Amino acid sequence: MASKDADPSLGYLTRKDTEVKLPRPTRVKNKTPAPIQITAEQILREARERQEAEIRPPKQKITDTTELADYRLRKRKEFEDLIRRVRWNVSVWIKYAQWEESQKDFNRARSVWERALEVDYRNHTLWLKYAEVEMKNKFINHARNVWDRAVTLLPRVDQLWYKYIHMEEMLGNVAGARQIFERWMSWMPDQQGWLSYIKFELRYNEVERARAIYERFVQCHPKVGAWIKFAKFEMKNREIVRARNVYERAVEKLADEEDAEQLFVAFAEFEERCKETERARCIYKFALDHIPKGRAEDLYRKFVAFEKQYGDKEGIEDAIVGKRRFQYEDEVRKNPLNYDAWFDYIRLEESVGSKGRIREVYERAIANVPPAEEKRYWQRYIYLWINYALYEELDAGDMERTRDVYRECLKLIPHEKFSFAKIWLLAAQFEIRQLNLKGARQILGNAIGKAPKDKAYIDFEISEGENERTRQLYERLLDRTKHLKVWISYAKFEASAMQENNGCSDLPQDGVQEHHPEEKKGCVQRARRVFERAINYYRTSAPELKEERAMLLEEWLNMESNFAELGNISLVQSKLPKKLKKRKQIKSEDGAVAGYEEYIDYVFPEENQATNLKILEAAYKWKKQKISSDEE
Repeated sequence: MASKDADPSLGYLTRKDTEVKLPRPTRVKNKTPAPIQITAEQILREARERQEAEIRPPKQKITDTTELADYRLRKRKEFEDLIRRVRWNVSVWIKYAQWEESQKDFNRARSVWERALEVDYRNHTLWLKYAEVEMKNKFINHARNVWDRAVTLLPRVDQLWYKYIHMEEMLGNVAGARQIFERWMSWMPDQQGWLSYIKFELRYNEVERARAIYERFVQCHPKVGAWIKFAKFEMKNREIVRARNVYERAVEKLADEEDAEQLFVAFAEFEERCKETERARCIYKFALDHIPKGRAEDLYRKFVAFEKQYGDKEGIEDAIVGKRRFQYEDEVRKNPLNYDAWFDYIRLEESVGSKGRIREVYERAIANVPPAEEKRYWQRYIYLWINYALYEELDAGDMERTRDVYRECLKLIPHEKFSFAKIWLLAAQFEIRQLNLKGARQILGNAIGKAPKDKAYIDFEISEGENERTRQLYERLLDRTKHLKVWISYAKFEASAMQENNGCSDLPQDGVQEHHPEEKKGCVQRARRVFERAINYYRTSAPELKEERAMLLEEWLNMESNFAELGNISLVQSKLPKKLKKRKQIKSEDGAVAGYEEYIDYVFPEENQATNLKILEAAYKWKKQKISSDEE
């Protein structure tokens, strides 16, 4: 009777009976290393020695035609069954066809090959093996038929063409091989195909045919390498005139290509081998003028070596200049905002003296405008414009271009954010040198409007002796800015007016001369009024600017001491502040007190009076409270 746990699918066995029982893992108690160690190499060697011999099927000996027919029938059935299962497996078709070939049944083998091609005629391996079978068994016409069909269906597979041509050439059919080459060339293959055709003709000393093929080759592949191979072919055949003609045609067609440098170097080296050093030099110079500097590294190196070998001192210097020019080009290409490299490049071109090149480098340099509108980025850049303008004025002598340079520079600067007084002054001084005072005043007037600084327009009017115009300009400037420097400059101007010939007489170091005393007093009074206006402004409108106010008083005190007899130091001393050292807290980012730092505070006389009044008021209040408490 069957057990309850029996599984119907396992007969009378249970699941427990069919389980694979693994040995229980033993615990290693002694983990110390054994006295005799076994290497991995020893284990592998013993495993190979104990390996049993491979069991191979016995060899079958066929004794009569009946057994052979049975064997062939069985093998064909196996192959057909296999093909039926894996029809797209090319290796199965190849094995089948090769087996039929081994049985010397070539018709059946061809049938298998043709069936395989019907499955996948794009597989060029099938065509190659099919044709090789025909060739090996000396079925030449069959092989030709296979090759012809292969190159017709797969004209872009170069290996088929090579094999086909090789077969015809081995058979001595040179005309047939040439015809196959012509069929192939009609498909415009790659360079290697054309070069194979040329080598084929040269093997049979057909130089004219090879030259004609080269002509077609460079038309099909108009590349630098193709033209150089053509020229070297002519040079090898000692056709120097033809070789030079090939190079000249190549230069006409490919001078603007990216790899034109290689062509020019090959052309120059050809002329050098022909002992035509002047021709080679002209080629190098033409190439250096036309090829971008970034692609002419090898060309510069070759040119310098050429000049060192054949050139004179001047030629060597030109070559070295060209090499340095290339280095600067490389630097400014990597970082166009490296203005120091541009300055060095410009100095190099100015040492050569070519106006066209100098202007070109200047224009390229000033085209690299700083990316941010911050003055620190522009401070180096602006000197490119200054040097450009000075070059045009002093070296080139072109005043209109100088004027254009200043105009474009002033137009480019973002004056609403910052400006450069130096540019305004240089532009105005240039107009003065051209005796164009109206133009100079116009430039300086624009400077006052766009860049209100005490050294624009004002210095010009002072140099012209126009004191009233200067005062008006200072007043206009004070309407725009109340900077400390403006006040001091204004006061110094008024004080210095007593030293001008058209204002007051000269003032010596130790006192004042007796000439025009009233006019000198007027100059002193005007300077004092400027200081008083400034002090009043800082006291009422900008009381937080204590340090500026103290500096202004120091300047006033120095000026009064320089006035000698006309000076009155007491006027200023009564306004001088007291300096007090104070401490203030330093807070960290989280608001906690990180420490203290000392600073200088200024206490002016009016602040002392206010402080004394507050103290008296507090004392009076305290006394009043005390009296009231005593009465209570």
